[in-house]
Amino acid sequence: MRLARFRPVDRPGSPALLGVVSEDKITELVGVDGDSDLGVLAALEADSDYERGLERALPDVGLLAPIKRPPKFLAIGLNYAAHVDETGRERPEFPVFFNKQSTCVNGPYAPVVIPSVSEMVDYEGELGVVIGRSARNVSADDAAGVIAGYLVVNDVSARDWQYRAPTWTLGKSFDSHGPIGPWLTTSDEVPDPQSLRLRTFVNDELRQDAPTSEMLYTCFEQVAVLSQVFTLEVGDVIATGTPSGVGMAMSPAQFLKPGDVVRIEIDGVGTIENRFVAEGDDA
Repeated sequence: MRLARFRPVDRPGSPALLGVVSEDKITELVGVDGDSDLGVLAALEADSDYERGLERALPDVGLLAPIKRPPKFLAIGLNYAAHVDETGRERPEFPVFFNKQSTCVNGPYAPVVIPSVSEMVDYEGELGVVIGRSARNVSADDAAGVIAGYLVVNDVSARDWQYRAPTWTLGKSFDSHGPIGPWLTTSDEVPDPQSLRLRTFVNDELRQDAPTSEMLYTCFEQVAVLSQVFTLEVGDVIATGTPSGVGMAMSPAQFLKPGDVVRIEIDGVGTIENRFVAEGDDA
């Protein structure tokens, strides 16, 4: 099932709705709060017999971030061998986790702001895991049972801020720098998250193209490690790493500029596409 938060394009100021996407249509779920911080997970927590309402064509709605405000927005760095190589670093002996502040969450087709204080804004196409059940000390073998589903993430990174401090949080957390979506593809639709293919395009130029099987630490292993340290909560998002092909590693480096459009596709999960705009032009 593909669950989405949306708003009809002819009612831009109306409350967010939840719906089920099927092919090129979306069917509203009646009586479920689309403005809940947990977003589409509110539908999963509701009775499965919720009433289905109006059916709309997908072009008639604006899709919103499936999770409005994750309790935690976690991410891993250096998790594809070729990406490690292009950065000139050594392969990590332990997963390199960091936080993106949840205020960076952005819609799957919303503009992304290039802040005036950064000259090195970059893209990172990633598979996102969404936690569906509170979990602590979960094994990798059992991790699938706590995952609600998957979505596409652009781990937008202000590289100049990322490397100003020992931790990467500042460079990963600018407002609008966490597009996610376009919907939540429930885990029953993704039996093996390590058998997907991810592609990132910048202005229709293919920049990243890799199978998720190339992750150094699988989605399930990441859940297991994180849950040894703290409780994973319903709605937590984990960005599971980016493959090679980031702008920083090109020669010369190709950072994003106003007007650039980044499209990220993951087979079986979905596509997000965001235009990058200068700060002040996003109003």
